[in-house]
Amino acid sequence: METRADVDTFAEAEINRRLTPQEKIHLLRQMLRSRRFEQAALKNYQTGGQMGGFLHLYIGQESVAAATISLCGDDDHIITGYRDHAHALMVGMSMNECMAELFGKATGCSKGKGGSMHFFAPNKHYWGGHGIVAGQTPLGLGLAFGLKYKGVKGCCLCYLGDGAVNQGVYQASLNLASLWNLPIIYIIENNQYSMGTSLERSSAYKTCLAARAEGYNIEWDRINGEDVYEIRAKTWKAIQRAHNESRPTVLQIDTYRYYGHSVSDANAKKYRDPAEIENIRKFHDPLHLWQKHLIDEGILTVDQSAEMDTSAGAEVAAAVQFARESPLPEKADIYSDVYFEVDHQTPAGRTGKHFFND
Repeated sequence: METRADVDTFAEAEINRRLTPQEKIHLLRQMLRSRRFEQAALKNYQTGGQMGGFLHLYIGQESVAAATISLCGDDDHIITGYRDHAHALMVGMSMNECMAELFGKATGCSKGKGGSMHFFAPNKHYWGGHGIVAGQTPLGLGLAFGLKYKGVKGCCLCYLGDGAVNQGVYQASLNLASLWNLPIIYIIENNQYSMGTSLERSSAYKTCLAARAEGYNIEWDRINGEDVYEIRAKTWKAIQRAHNESRPTVLQIDTYRYYGHSVSDANAKKYRDPAEIENIRKFHDPLHLWQKHLIDEGILTVDQSAEMDTSAGAEVAAAVQFARESPLPEKADIYSDVYFEVDHQTPAGRTGKHFFND
């Protein structure tokens, strides 16, 4: 259990001492927006009849995306798996384009063709949103390789779940990341359950999943996902290692999801004790803990927090209306946006030949 002294120590880390009161409040606002967005998505998925496909909720994990993404600079890139809504909102994607994508509308971020698992914003260095378990891990490696190849001082934050660490492609990615000295940070969002299987039953490990990095001569750390200050302090070290040494890092951030693996997970309260879920909600909710930190620091009042929550709710309601009123994609568009090269008729698209150029 984290103590007040631990919180104070991480709060005094240089990267956290730089935070202004406004920036701290912004972190809370981002977490509130993410939670309200997903609560609305869940409601409309279950009752609206206009939202299909999968829906993997991030509720309970908001501090991870908020704290890590808050550290990113202009040359840092982000890629994640299918539980991707919060990351999208926190890189600056609008609620309108994200909600419209859930509704399968042409105004969605992927033009209604990707759905919940495939949010993208290349102009914000956000590369998805991937439905294949661990499929993003070699793609993140490629982003890091591109940065090093071009001599850009940046890194890639590649998020994956605790279930994805057992995929062979992730192990292969670790090997290349270390062998080629690539600036990538693999962030294991350990929400305790790989679909419906607990961590203890799904993975063999000695101390934590991140410790497997030792086999590849990669630095690693374990982080309490309830504490925004700790997440930022430890992730910043990894970012500096990537920027200045071009070396990878594996971080395990322990967190928890309140809902099932996806909305279609009907057994979410059967493979988990309901009392376990309630205990996390009551005593370990990262959003409420961060709110309390800010109130204790005297930079936020209860009334101000309530106003922020109300504002987030209004923003979400407007996004739902926007999504409902937006048009569906045209049938002819099914053939576009498959290959960029073909859509834009580049030489590679015309000839079918692709080359790795600057």
